[in-house]
Amino acid sequence: MNNLFKIATSILLLFLVLLDTVLSLTCLFFPTVWFRVFHNAPYVDPQGLLRRTGAVWAAFTLLQLLALVRWRSRPYWLPLVAGVRLTEIFSDWVYLYACSSITWFGRASLLISPPANFLFALFLLASYHRLTQSQVQT
Repeated sequence: MNNLFKIATSILLLFLVLLDTVLSLTCLFFPTVWFRVFHNAPYVDPQGLLRRTGAVWAAFTLLQLLALVRWRSRPYWLPLVAGVRLTEIFSDWVYLYACSSITWFGRASLLISPPANFLFALFLLASYHRLTQSQVQT
């Protein structure tokens, strides 16, 4: 596996850690901000589903952070994170369809997210394949 691919893999994992840190912290501790930015609406979530989503994203953050630290010596972390990203490929479009109000930022974010997660997963799987193939050849 060439160095550029290794650097790109680490950069992607770092980006995903940062992204999911922001998402999880916003949902867990600042849900009114989420509702304002995504819906321009008051925070009303009597069942706590937004905070539940924040907890899921916190788990994503932890797994991606572990992958960032360990993927070079334990490449199985890459397909694990790819699977994590693939769990999100339908949820944002369902969310977009079901919500009663959405801001332009919310709409753009929810439209982009599923294909982005799919591409992130494909890249991580390709990284895993390249890494394991190079280990077999050496």
